Amino acid sequence: MLGHDDDVDTGGRRTVGGLVAPLRPSRRARHADLPRRTGGLVATALVVAATTTIVATAPAGASAADGPVAPVTHEAPVRQYATIPLYLEGLTTYAGGLRVPLAVGTDATFLPGTHVVDPAASTLTRVVTGAAPTGHEATVRAAATVAGRQRAWLASGTVPGAGGPYEDMARAALLDLHALMLPDGAAVAAWSEKWRYVWPRDASFVAVALARTGHVDDALEILGFLDRVQAPDGSFQARYLPDGSGPPDDRGVQTDGTGWALWAAGMVLAEIADPDDRAAAADQLRPLLLRSTRHAIDLVARDGLPPASPDYWEVPEDALTLGTVAPLVAGLQQASGALVLTGDDALARSAFDASIRSKVAVIRAFGPTGFGRYADGGHADAASAFLLPPFLTAAVPGADEAWRASAVAMVRPANGLAPGAGWRDDGVSWTPQTSLYAWVAAESGDADLADGWLAFLDTHRTPSGSLPEKVLADGSPAAVAPLGWSAACVLLALDALEG
Repeated sequence: MLGHDDDVDTGGRRTVGGLVAPLRPSRRARHADLPRRTGGLVATALVVAATTTIVATAPAGASAADGPVAPVTHEAPVRQYATIPLYLEGLTTYAGGLRVPLAVGTDATFLPGTHVVDPAASTLTRVVTGAAPTGHEATVRAAATVAGRQRAWLASGTVPGAGGPYEDMARAALLDLHALMLPDGAAVAAWSEKWRYVWPRDASFVAVALARTGHVDDALEILGFLDRVQAPDGSFQARYLPDGSGPPDDRGVQTDGTGWALWAAGMVLAEIADPDDRAAAADQLRPLLLRSTRHAIDLVARDGLPPASPDYWEVPEDALTLGTVAPLVAGLQQASGALVLTGDDALARSAFDASIRSKVAVIRAFGPTGFGRYADGGHADAASAFLLPPFLTAAVPGADEAWRASAVAMVRPANGLAPGAGWRDDGVSWTPQTSLYAWVAAESGDADLADGWLAFLDTHRTPSGSLPEKVLADGSPAAVAPLGWSAACVLLALDALEG
């Protein structure tokens, strides 16, 4: 691990507090490194190529009399990083709550302070073909109405980072979360077809971000949706259809969902200042709290560690991951306080005891190998962040060092982060993990480090201003946009920087 106070050049990156962080780009270079667009798709480039000169040895049976062996020049294999298109530039809302995706190449012009396409912009017909009312006057009225609602919603809360370099990113992130939240609290992960579902994990982060920015009622609606889809035993499927009718496939249960729902419930309740309102909200969340707490306690009852389960990597697992158990510890800690508000003191004490037992088990199982992905060792993982505030009430001993060191192994060519050091080496930076690290850095008081990650995210937004899921090795935004989890973590990081 690099020195705590070092700030050195590491191949185009800097280190702050021992953790690799991207160099902050010029604000005027906001889109300078955005890719060319060809046929509506992102045109990517091969990033790494090398030519190696190899001196060949004499073949068997040859002698010096045969003359010297000439050097042989070989072209080393060209390293080709992933080439993933940008599926959408963003999302706009139209009359009647209609969500309309912004096609790649749209570069939409929005009405000031909104994500409503300006009717006067030449892109309008491309963006909302077939959706606009007949007649330009009606279109203008409808756009003005929706824009007014968006501005009113923003004004009902706060825009973290207002007046600073990231105000535009924060405003865009809030409006994207607003658009991704459907009636009855279904906060979908993104708008592209295969992401238009509610992941309990992503929705939990969105709920906390909305509560922290003054939209507590929206946050409670999201938790209400999770309450309605949760199984009677307190478990959650990997994801749900936005109408709440069940999962879209057979991915099965993901244990971390229970921990995340509990954690989010406690975090949201903490944002309600009025004691009576907080008690009323806790009573509203009581069924979710009871089911989730009992299930979490059962999961860690044997030795403090739950069974193996898929986590945020979304892959089958035969061994327990840190990304499964850490959210349960965080959730049980929050439950121990939230349940007191509901009058369930006995269960609150049981949750507290279980959180201690599980936290100690995590230290014993994962600590000796540096809090990697698996208890029996393995590579660094972004889940090390879950062992620090704002997830746990106090950092696990040694976790801060492990978290800082993990970024060195997880950094990718564009200077963002992969989910773990063992993630496929395809050159792709993932904005959920990069924004997660920005938030943890901000919560720890490391403003310079948080600023570095935020600058990376700001620079690599789509031309329409949304945060994509991925950033390719050449700096191109890729895959789905906007992504709710990343938008939530950016807002939470900016909120934490404000104190």
